[in-house]
Amino acid sequence: MSFFKKLKDRLTGSSSKIDEGLDAIVSEGGVEEPPVVETPKVEVPEPTPVPEPEVAVDELEQVKDAPEVPKKSGILGRMFGAEQATVVRRTLDDEMLEQLEELLITADMGVDTALRVTANMAEGRLGKKLSVAEIKQLMADEITRIMEPVARAMPLYAKKPQVVLVVGVNGAGKTTTIGKLASQFQAAGKKVVIAAGDTFRAAAVEQLQVWGDRAGVPVLTAPEGSDPASLAFDAMTQAEADGADLLMIDTAGRLQNRTDLMEELSKIVRVIRKKDPDAPHNTLLVLDATTGQNAVQQVKVFQELADVSGLVMTKLDGTAKGGVLVALADQFGLPIHAIGVGEQIDDLAPFDPEEFASALVGVEA
Repeated sequence: MSFFKKLKDRLTGSSSKIDEGLDAIVSEGGVEEPPVVETPKVEVPEPTPVPEPEVAVDELEQVKDAPEVPKKSGILGRMFGAEQATVVRRTLDDEMLEQLEELLITADMGVDTALRVTANMAEGRLGKKLSVAEIKQLMADEITRIMEPVARAMPLYAKKPQVVLVVGVNGAGKTTTIGKLASQFQAAGKKVVIAAGDTFRAAAVEQLQVWGDRAGVPVLTAPEGSDPASLAFDAMTQAEADGADLLMIDTAGRLQNRTDLMEELSKIVRVIRKKDPDAPHNTLLVLDATTGQNAVQQVKVFQELADVSGLVMTKLDGTAKGGVLVALADQFGLPIHAIGVGEQIDDLAPFDPEEFASALVGVEA
């Protein structure tokens, strides 16, 4: 199954919400119209004049009296003798624009981004009649335009080890994301080491060890309750000695309103910079799509404390919405490296803005 198909199938909550909303909006003030069919122009050479045959008067009378054959409308009608189904279209006006804005806001896109998307959709189209399919395509095009600049893979550098710090709140999917990324990098020929920096949660360490065994990636651990900053420093020393390309450091889940935990994260950054002033070379913030607009506040806080360099959005399969990713792209412009729609290793894939937009609004591939 292609990732687009998987994404579309698992974004059913989001796409069906927009699908149903658009159907209701267009039906409310729309009218049924015949579909627009463009008949291709065919160049026909000028016929050679042929003398008209003489026709008897009685033959002309027979033709005139013959019953009229009903005409088939449209190219399909001419081919198959059938009328095409009608399409409901509604005139794009201020009232309809407000309804579209509200629909996007309910999909967690945020007020500012929803206004921007609908304003661009309306440019040059006010007063025109649009169908649901046409609105979907316009919406997908605008979302793609916003998200194309941020769709970038995590950069890899010549520096060894390249230190990747992974941060986020409890339950966002950090540990699973680290395991998947490590496995993918290892499969691509990179030597990877994982540091289990969530020293307060035994389950997180065990989960990383499972992923490490799966991918053949060593996982460096410390006794439960150890200082995470000290573990990170030791892991850098070990990764350097092993000639590792990448060191991925897990961190404890932090709520952005827990000052003590956020200070601990700052300490990890300070300590690893004693060994390498440029570390961490990447700071990935893992976000849970089901948290909706709360993800915006998380980005603000983590950006201040840990200098976030890129985002990974998980659990898109578990939300009835998905527009928050558009809001994040629009508001922060941070690179979106990958998105996740499940627990399997191939359920985390590089972010593709066109596929995401199409899946979000329900446009067929």
